[in-house]
Amino acid sequence: MASAADAARRAENEKTRSRWLLSAPALVIIFVAAIGPLFVMLAYSFMAKGDYGDVKYGQFSLDGWFSVFLQRDIFDDTIGIAEAHLSIIWRSVRLSVITTAVTLLLGFPTAYFIATRPRHTREIWVFLVTIPFWTNLLIRTFAMQQVIRNEGILNTLLMWLHVIDEPLQIMYSDWAILFGMVYVYLPLMVLPLYASMEKLDFRLIEAGYDLYAGRLAVLRRIIIPLVKPGVVAGSILVFIPSLGAYVIPRVLGGGKNMMIGNLIELQFGAGRNWPLGAALSIALMAAVMVALLFYVRNAARSGAQHG
Repeated sequence: MASAADAARRAENEKTRSRWLLSAPALVIIFVAAIGPLFVMLAYSFMAKGDYGDVKYGQFSLDGWFSVFLQRDIFDDTIGIAEAHLSIIWRSVRLSVITTAVTLLLGFPTAYFIATRPRHTREIWVFLVTIPFWTNLLIRTFAMQQVIRNEGILNTLLMWLHVIDEPLQIMYSDWAILFGMVYVYLPLMVLPLYASMEKLDFRLIEAGYDLYAGRLAVLRRIIIPLVKPGVVAGSILVFIPSLGAYVIPRVLGGGKNMMIGNLIELQFGAGRNWPLGAALSIALMAAVMVALLFYVRNAARSGAQHG
């Protein structure tokens, strides 16, 4: 019996060793390509700023983290709030939340429409939703620029309809960034919502109507609770890239309407303050991780409550 148990144990150890050896290349790639650069950024955030845009290796400093929210006056050395950074962070969070809400309002009926089509035509509608992913993000952003600029499609149409007398100044504003992010990230909201609604048992909706529930009651008490995982997944897929957006604010917002992604790039570029850029990057990643952990915890709790 002992020899049989030892043989089984050796076989199990051999299987475990084989699985680790097979997964080792993928683990090395993940560490080198993803986790490794994050450790580099974390190390840079605790180093002193170099004279020419680099860092002073081996010289510990908290100036990078200090400068995320605070600043020191160059004349009397007093400490104050970094209002410019806080303004950019607030703009990033505000526009990301609004983008998520607008894409949800647009994506929910779109996904419901696709899910209620005949099964043999749903693939066509999903295909149409995914077409923008075939195009580079920069090209899609320039396409939106042609829509909202002073001589663009939107202003030309509004003036032709005599709604406005002169072009609306949308470019290089928060509105332009919002329009661009909604256009770019809308498919990321539609697809998870459709994946949830496709599994929806529409007999429950019919039962709600049979029990004299109105449209709003059916939506609020049947449809939304059942597709909640898709709502949460789509919201996260839109909010996270919106928070770290760089190309869209750069092209549509101009230099004065920066978001946190542009602020980070500025520190590694013209600002020549790598520790501050690294600290901002780690702070952004930490905020995203907190949001994801909050989602996972709530999803697990909701799953436990509903069996």
